[in-house]
Amino acid sequence: MPKNPLTNVLEQQQPQLLQEMQRILKNNKRSHAYLFTGGFASWEMAIWMTQYQFCEDFDGLEPCGKCRSCRLIAEDDFADLAILEPTNGFIKTDDVRALLSRFSSSSYEGKDQVVIIRGADKMHVNAANSLLKVMEEPQSHIYLILLVEDENQLLATIKSRCQQFHFRKNQEVIKLDLEQKGLFRSQAGLLADVASSVSEARSLAQDANILNALQTLERFVGLLLTDKGKAYLEISRLASQLTDKDSQALAFQLLVSLLGQDLKNPKALDYLDRLILARKMWQANVSFQNALEYMILQA
Repeated sequence: MPKNPLTNVLEQQQPQLLQEMQRILKNNKRSHAYLFTGGFASWEMAIWMTQYQFCEDFDGLEPCGKCRSCRLIAEDDFADLAILEPTNGFIKTDDVRALLSRFSSSSYEGKDQVVIIRGADKMHVNAANSLLKVMEEPQSHIYLILLVEDENQLLATIKSRCQQFHFRKNQEVIKLDLEQKGLFRSQAGLLADVASSVSEARSLAQDANILNALQTLERFVGLLLTDKGKAYLEISRLASQLTDKDSQALAFQLLVSLLGQDLKNPKALDYLDRLILARKMWQANVSFQNALEYMILQA
């Protein structure tokens, strides 16, 4: 019988965590609340665990991935699974209350219900307190999985009530995946450095604008270290390629990675310090082009 595709992903990206979770579930030791920190296959684990709970053709080791329940869960169309994500960067109190109110009634498919909150560290403090009330008086049929990038942004009282798993990034896995899809080794390494997951890295690699900007950034850093006059002229090309905030934020990350490859070079170390200042200027609404031009003029 072919493996569940999510099992394959987890075996490749988080084999130790998968084995630990299999042991927990096999021994019926599942907690009512989990906190997954880091984005490296944490989403896949959350969906896999939910399938494990509701699979109709369970073989004792893993969910089948093919039955009605497994398919509906993967498609976010399962009645007893609720997924909550940030809207405009935040999770509002009303959204949490509405979700919990919906799940206060009996389940539709069976006795259990699962709530997955992506970006739980983006909850408004009142939203977090609403969630905490449920966790303090746990209902036996409701299971929570909280996914965060920064666990320090989550209420300590919520963290203390969760079983915690840390999904550490494996850059080599991302790099190898990108190389197998045809990227040059240097490009694969840079994208692996800034991406938090294989899926994010693949998305970046499929964006022609990002790949073009990556080449320009590599040329720009090379000029920074050899001819700052020519590097200054290159900035206008970068600015024309990177016109939105998301791509500019990515550019700053890539510049840090590129300069970090040559830390024995005093110029690279100096520009890393100046790059931090340039990014702060950009975050304070100085234009991307002006911030980089200032960085060079002050060197």
